[in-house]
Amino acid sequence: MDEQTQALLRGLPKIDELLLILEKRNQDHPAPREVTRSVCRDVVDNLRRSVMRKEDKEGTVRLPMAEEVAAAVEKRIQMLHRRRLRRVINATGVILHTNLGRAPLCREAIDQLTAVSEGYSNLEFDLKRGERGIRYDHIRELLCLLSGVEDAMAVNNNAAAVFLALNTLAENKEVIVSRGELVEIGGEFRIPEIMEKSGARLREVGTTNRTRLVDYERAINPETGLILKVHSSNFKMIGFTEEASLEELVALGKKYQLPVMYDVGSGCFVDLAEYGLPSEPVIRDVAAAGVDVLTFSGDKMLGGPQAGIILGRRNLLEKIKKNPLNRALRIDKLTLAALESTLRIYLSPREAVDRLRILKALTEPISDVTRRARKLLAMLKRVLPSSFSLVLKSGESMVGGGALPGMTIPTMLLGVRIAGLSASRLEERLRQLEIPIIARVANDELLLDLRTIGEEELKIIRDELSSPAVSAKD
Repeated sequence: MDEQTQALLRGLPKIDELLLILEKRNQDHPAPREVTRSVCRDVVDNLRRSVMRKEDKEGTVRLPMAEEVAAAVEKRIQMLHRRRLRRVINATGVILHTNLGRAPLCREAIDQLTAVSEGYSNLEFDLKRGERGIRYDHIRELLCLLSGVEDAMAVNNNAAAVFLALNTLAENKEVIVSRGELVEIGGEFRIPEIMEKSGARLREVGTTNRTRLVDYERAINPETGLILKVHSSNFKMIGFTEEASLEELVALGKKYQLPVMYDVGSGCFVDLAEYGLPSEPVIRDVAAAGVDVLTFSGDKMLGGPQAGIILGRRNLLEKIKKNPLNRALRIDKLTLAALESTLRIYLSPREAVDRLRILKALTEPISDVTRRARKLLAMLKRVLPSSFSLVLKSGESMVGGGALPGMTIPTMLLGVRIAGLSASRLEERLRQLEIPIIARVANDELLLDLRTIGEEELKIIRDELSSPAVSAKD
């Protein structure tokens, strides 16, 4: 370490010095003293690392004055008071955007969340009998009626649902799966790894592109505990392919008295083919095929909160509910409230398409998307300065979330440019707004996709884009 670096390190402000400056500046501290002290240490440590990184590089390093460091501490503390998890506007055109929270909740779910969370609730209390109840009862009847199964429950996500079912039904036993279905979903959720952690043993059959019924049957032995089928979800295989149907696997399971489980992935209660979209497995049809256990997500095609739904035969579901691991994976009262409200909407399937935002975005006619795009264009033209360039253009939205892989939906885009400002810089500025707008960039143009922008969000976009923070010169 050279002398200059050593001198710089010695010149770093002391923590007590920073605390004294902050106390003189603010009589009313926005944070407890120990929190302020910890932030001071973090800021000084960052400066120390910055000095050390410059040790072997050319150029001089200017050490900030103590007053400047104190100001940086103040800014950090102010950021602590700002919510980190915030609402954003999804202008990307990815309908089930995993990074943006997947399915937005419907108004009914939000209202029930508020009602349940602001006081006590009958989470595990039977109001009719006046004694302890079961939390799954709040959603069990709805799920059974909508899907035609004997029993139902929910855990905190679909990975947990798959894990819990495998651990209960096939721990220390072999689970037969086609090689073509050993998928990896977003966030490194891999079927083989989930299976390993569950205590089940993977028995691969067939090839990547072709697995016949006879491949499953040849693999059955005294160690077999379960036959598992997994929906491909986020990829599509085309060309020279073959797979055993669910009905064939169910018949095979009955022949050898083995349970058959189907990880449906997204889970859909509405037949999307009626709206001109490729078919996703409809939960009621899957159940009608006779599968013993099926699992799927609550926050994808269902349009509800994050949850893992488990449906199937009563005797198997009772075993899963009694698994000690279920307590670690169960859902809380807020998820139950949102899920119950979402499921109730499906009692009127046509209404579900209009009231659940995910389904509406998937099925909305391009004419309605275009009308909304024109409305936003007109609103922006009235308030934005001449430095903005706005243009409508046709484009394509994506489903995302591991559903309908490779499929795109026609949409209308609003292209935005600002003179003297690159599209990437504009995109960055929109991410820093009070209500961040998450957009995409192509050919040095910022694009707002109106298929994922709701009517109520148009005014927010207008107000945010017209703020000085967006168009200010660098």
